[in-house]
Amino acid sequence: MGFKHYYPSYSALIYKLARSREFEEIEEILSYIRAKDLYCKESVFIGLIQHYGKAQLVEKATELFHKMGSFNCVRTLQSLNAILNVLVDNDRLLDAVALLGSSKKMGFRLNSVSYNIIIKGWLRKGEWEAACEVLDQMLERKIYPSVVTYNSLLGFLCRNRRVDEATSLFEDMKVKGTRLNAVTYALLMEGLCLIGKYKEAKNLMFDMEYRGCKPNLANFGVLMSDLGKRGEIEEAKNLLKEMKRRRFKPDVVTYNILINYMCKEGRVSEAYKVFVEMQVAGREPNAATYRMMVDGFCKVDDFEEGLKVLSSMVRSRHSPRSETFGCLVLGLIRMGNVDGACFVIEEMVKRKVKVDLEAWEALVRFACGADRCAADLLIEVSTSFEG
Repeated sequence: MGFKHYYPSYSALIYKLARSREFEEIEEILSYIRAKDLYCKESVFIGLIQHYGKAQLVEKATELFHKMGSFNCVRTLQSLNAILNVLVDNDRLLDAVALLGSSKKMGFRLNSVSYNIIIKGWLRKGEWEAACEVLDQMLERKIYPSVVTYNSLLGFLCRNRRVDEATSLFEDMKVKGTRLNAVTYALLMEGLCLIGKYKEAKNLMFDMEYRGCKPNLANFGVLMSDLGKRGEIEEAKNLLKEMKRRRFKPDVVTYNILINYMCKEGRVSEAYKVFVEMQVAGREPNAATYRMMVDGFCKVDDFEEGLKVLSSMVRSRHSPRSETFGCLVLGLIRMGNVDGACFVIEEMVKRKVKVDLEAWEALVRFACGADRCAADLLIEVSTSFEG
């Protein structure tokens, strides 16, 4: 008696093939599922539509959406919203608008999510008036805008420094009873910081608590980023202390903001203390943290410390950028640390990172001048990159 496959096994296989972008094989499986009239959950089609979108196979995604009715599957508004997202994310906004317009004929009852996607598309194109027209359509059809709707509009105004209009919209949201969230406040805070109103932004964060909306790390991140951009490192350090005092636990993103601006200001030793502090606090550095630290040490010509951080980085299975590798190799060679340079080059070879030309020439000059180990390594590296 042979083994029979059912929906769960086919679903798992489709997801695995989609992640590998083996779309031709998926077509065969779908044909079989349809021919056998096997029951399918809508989620497998939504996932596949999204994978087609990521691969920029928009026509395939659209075709699958329209073919869903031929499968033993119930197509709901979630599928429509998925294809709308794919169209907007692939710069096919007008197609998305047309599909939204024909949704009633297809039997869909739209919700705020559907309209939010279209608003997002118009705002990405800088079309404020068109986005507002979509908002008006929602209201005409008795579809109440969500906080996500308003946050999209608020974010656009703030990014474009139209903070007075953003503030009016913010107040309008409160009047209409929209439940503001931490993102709403973070967006307006960011807008205020963009026009040099840091104090007002900080006051707004305290105001949100008074109004029953608890700040989150993103709100502190907005303030810390602004302080860093303006070189107010001491204030940024005080803000980190204030977070801890108020029992907020900074995450890796918060620490990265501070480390980044410390390194840009040349205060790399202080940045390294924060780097150690975050690990003591149980926050594992990510690839960006390590890269900033290595680049920071290279910037102040402390290549030995940069090498130590890079060693920790590769032990943590993170990979530096080719520019970081190249800068470190060049610096180590210039200070005569050929062993360190060899280690960095070996790590580059393992990760198949192309060698920076200047660093390569410096290594050639050094190898030809004195060290046999470096010369042998050059031959090995050359062989590794052949073809």
